[in-house]
Amino acid sequence: MRIISESEELFFAKLFIDQAVIEARRSSCFRSKCGSVIVDDKTIIGSGYNSAPRDVKLESCLKDSLPQNFKSDKTCCVHAEQRAIYDALARNSERIQDSRLYFIRLDDEGEKKVSGDPYCTICSKSALDVGVGEFVLFKAEGICVYDTLEYNRLSFEFGK
Repeated sequence: MRIISESEELFFAKLFIDQAVIEARRSSCFRSKCGSVIVDDKTIIGSGYNSAPRDVKLESCLKDSLPQNFKSDKTCCVHAEQRAIYDALARNSERIQDSRLYFIRLDDEGEKKVSGDPYCTICSKSALDVGVGEFVLFKAEGICVYDTLEYNRLSFEFGK
């Protein structure tokens, strides 16, 4: 992981984090509002937010009613990163290799929330599979860039 410090890279990173915020504000998730954009050569090639799958109307979060021993993903929403990957594949598949995925979560007031450590193996595996090169998180120490292999490894180590 490295913290972005170079001025031009930092300028664009802030811009793309802000675009992810706009995506996150579209979320209909009951638990958290998340957004992602995928960027290649300073151009957004995919974007997404977390919400229920298309044509599914949720009245509450299913996660709250699942048994503790439920053996699959307990979220009822498609993750923002997944949606951004699907969007990039549909519109710009030739540009996804070695792209950069920016992720943000919002607080209860709809403002940027500081991310913790990588933990989502669903999204890290999906990003690896399609060739996303880097994950970017807004963290307390700054805007942090992870190689996707590192992000995946850290996600699997989370909580140990």
